[in-house]
Amino acid sequence: MNSDAQRELIPRDDTLEMIGALNDLRARLVASAERHQLLDEAGRVPAVPSYTELLQHALDAQALSRDVVQMTVDFARSTHSTSNVGSRVLAHLATAATMSSHAVPNFAETAENALSLPRSSGPTDRQYRDNRMVIDHATARAYLRRTSESLHNAVKELDAHLDFHRLFPAQARQQSPATPPPRPSARHR
Repeated sequence: MNSDAQRELIPRDDTLEMIGALNDLRARLVASAERHQLLDEAGRVPAVPSYTELLQHALDAQALSRDVVQMTVDFARSTHSTSNVGSRVLAHLATAATMSSHAVPNFAETAENALSLPRSSGPTDRQYRDNRMVIDHATARAYLRRTSESLHNAVKELDAHLDFHRLFPAQARQQSPATPPPRPSARHR
């Protein structure tokens, strides 16, 4: 067996744990992007959008972004990030960290514009602010979805890496002994 290739292996248990964590975070991002809506059932900005609700969107996005960034930092600090597959995973995580951090200010600007709507000087000003809110909010949700896509790409890299483990079955068994090896039976002695 090629020892260089074996050194490139991220332990199977670590890989599975990372895939699980990424999938959990992806699900939270997708749910957040779907849950946070600005428009009403008619597809219009409400006459009086809730500032606190829109600010809560920013707060939720900030918590998700913090989790994405923390996962990226943790992976970057691990020895796994230096392997070929690890560097590809890290690149996807870095993109996810950037995308998630862009969602927060867009949600915050949506909330800020909601505060200024009652002070709008006329219908044109109101329409401009409504449009700005729709664009900012849609952009923030798109950043959450793009973050999820980057995490999905990291999962695909790790899934492919699990297939690589099959080439080195002895190494994989040593890393995750699920069952003890069979003991010789007494009657064959």
